[in-house]
Amino acid sequence: MYRLAKEHKEEKEAMRDVYCNALMQLAEKNPAVISVDADVMHSMGTLEFHKNYPSQAINCGIQEANAVGVCAGLSVTGFIPFFHTFSTFATRRVYDQVFLSCAYSGANVKIVGGDAGVTTAVNGGTHMPFEDMGIMRNIPGMTVIEPTDSTMLRSIVPQIANNYGNYYMRLCRRSTMKIYDDSSEFEIGKAAILKEGEDVTIFANGIMVHEALKAYVMLEKQKISARVVDMFTIKPVDADCIIESAKLTGAVVAVENHNIINGLGSAVAEVLSENYPVPLERVGVLDEFGEVGDQNYLMKRYGLTAEEICRKSIKAIERKK
Repeated sequence: MYRLAKEHKEEKEAMRDVYCNALMQLAEKNPAVISVDADVMHSMGTLEFHKNYPSQAINCGIQEANAVGVCAGLSVTGFIPFFHTFSTFATRRVYDQVFLSCAYSGANVKIVGGDAGVTTAVNGGTHMPFEDMGIMRNIPGMTVIEPTDSTMLRSIVPQIANNYGNYYMRLCRRSTMKIYDDSSEFEIGKAAILKEGEDVTIFANGIMVHEALKAYVMLEKQKISARVVDMFTIKPVDADCIIESAKLTGAVVAVENHNIINGLGSAVAEVLSENYPVPLERVGVLDEFGEVGDQNYLMKRYGLTAEEICRKSIKAIERKK
């Protein structure tokens, strides 16, 4: 069961710290949980894990492909490895190792990529992942997740640890906007319906959920009723929710802090085209590279705003006619 927080404001605790605490709680109960890092423990927030659970922590150094191989080996011997680095290095740089050593081999490896999309900010285009979920979505059997806030993150981490299989979770390292009440619980693979509406459905995940909720208010002022759905799992995507929403509203907008190719928008399009075709508009990065800038600038630069969601929602509604 989940419910929205009474007030949406920036959280005090960084997502990387919330993640580390959740992982330490798991490690305390289960000695099979292992933290595997590529010399970015401070940046990824896992330094406290290494200090408190040194026998369950491995720093492979700046050799990400080797770290994935270490994780695969740990998995074969019964451990539950969590591998952490920036999203670009956790996906692009190690794709072959993840594909063969983890997925093809049927391993049990959990991969966490930091600095989701434009939240990379001043680290710039070389480190800005607009393609990471698409890369991992291509791997057979891989579960792909983007948690929205700290409450969801706390709920999801134990599920990732307790369910056998390969997982990729992209993560904002810093603080995000609080969306959910602290009592909320979530199920991987099941969408969270945040607002009900009849004219258009807005699917969003990660930092774009807050923008979608802002767009909901803006559309309401224009007498447009929007359904807002947090699709935090893009593989396996909640096809039942997509079909239900399409039947209910007859128009859909997919919103993501990611390339519009092979991300959430593509997943939604696939379900719609095969089951219940309706007008679909996408808000996301239009097949571009990243660049240096603060997050607010970058969100405007790539059109990741409530205003753009409203514009695309109106366009989708007009296409119904």
